[in-house]
Amino acid sequence: MSAPERIPPRSVTTTRTPAELLAKGELTVRGRIQEASNAALYCTVSYEGQEAACVYKPVAGERPLWDFPDGTLAEREVAAYEVSEATGWGLVPPTVLREGPYGEGMCQLWIDAVADDGDGLLALVDSEEPGPGWKAIAFAEVGEGKTALLVHADDERLRRLAVLDAVINNADRKGGHLLPGDQGRLYGIDHGVTFNAENKLRTLLWGWAGEPLTPEAVEVLTGLKSALAQGGALAVRLAELVTGDELEATRVRVDALLSSGRHPEPSGEWPSIPWPPV
Repeated sequence: MSAPERIPPRSVTTTRTPAELLAKGELTVRGRIQEASNAALYCTVSYEGQEAACVYKPVAGERPLWDFPDGTLAEREVAAYEVSEATGWGLVPPTVLREGPYGEGMCQLWIDAVADDGDGLLALVDSEEPGPGWKAIAFAEVGEGKTALLVHADDERLRRLAVLDAVINNADRKGGHLLPGDQGRLYGIDHGVTFNAENKLRTLLWGWAGEPLTPEAVEVLTGLKSALAQGGALAVRLAELVTGDELEATRVRVDALLSSGRHPEPSGEWPSIPWPPV
């Protein structure tokens, strides 16, 4: 299938929430996203006169992974959205689990990335230290025996995403998974390899490693702790999407963040940066 063409929005005659539109609308496949490692289809979803673009990832198109149970990546993507919504930060586009043309899968609202303000979110600099407004990630080889410092912006949106990733144990936070949206919004996508019961955190957002959490993050984590308690709304929802051990590990990660009061640091037991990083 050829690369997808962008679909212009249609006029809206009714107003549905994005999640309701995704869950109830008719899915029409428009193309395949070629660079995706698993089957990812660019679609439109329409319901009662309202239409939007979306990504549909059928479970049948998931490649087996040695450290995650087969056929669970779509549910993990939905679980990441549920946690994001519970934080109030809205960092993950609306995502649902539903039936589609190729069986059950994840359906997520399409985000048209916009040019970010300033100098962007990631950069390579020919320096030993990051400049003002930047955080160091690691040194990277750039060819011919040369290295450059990989940095990310000292941006509150990225910092929130770093906290979310620590909670959901994101094993694949690449630069290409960061989408600046309209009105200064920033979204993270591709959360299929999350919620493992073992520490798998692998990300480009290490710039705050070991630094104190912001008061806002502590407040959000305190709210998550309550929502994840037995019988809590988030706990009940996640129990439908991840295993009991994985849910308990999520509680443990939230408790650990609140106990330390700091952003996590690389454990040394697992590659800390995804490959390729972008």
